[in-house]
Amino acid sequence: MKPRKTWKQKLADNKDLPKILDIPDRLQKNWGSGNFVIAAPAEVDELMRRVPKGKVTTINHVRMALAKKHDTTTACPLTTGIFAWIAANAAEEDAIENKKKRITPYWRTLKSGGLLNEKYPGGAAAQKKRLLAEGHTVTKKGKHDVIVNLEKSLFDFD
Repeated sequence: MKPRKTWKQKLADNKDLPKILDIPDRLQKNWGSGNFVIAAPAEVDELMRRVPKGKVTTINHVRMALAKKHDTTTACPLTTGIFAWIAANAAEEDAIENKKKRITPYWRTLKSGGLLNEKYPGGAAAQKKRLLAEGHTVTKKGKHDVIVNLEKSLFDFD
């Protein structure tokens, strides 16, 4: 049986990405017309690394930055989210192994609308703890934790 890949190996595996494709008719209602990029995992990680302490971004802002980089209409929401999750777990592998002094600050990348991501290592509670330590305020919105004053805290990739 083949051994499982580590998160870091998954992050490094670009699978012939990035790819630029036309938006299929069935997705044009939600995505609009034009084209989209399926970015490489390392590209998502690189953008997540750029968010400084005291700032945050959302997965949609990461997608917009990828679309701008590749001159496309949008970036694939599914793969961008998966690659952010891989980057988060790879960062935790590095932290556990003490391999890097500065791991990818994945906790600064939020879901749409500023929601915390329960799929990151340690869940939303661990993400909340890190964000609070960096001076952010988190509150409940229904069942979910959300960052307060998202617009003031957003990092501009430009």
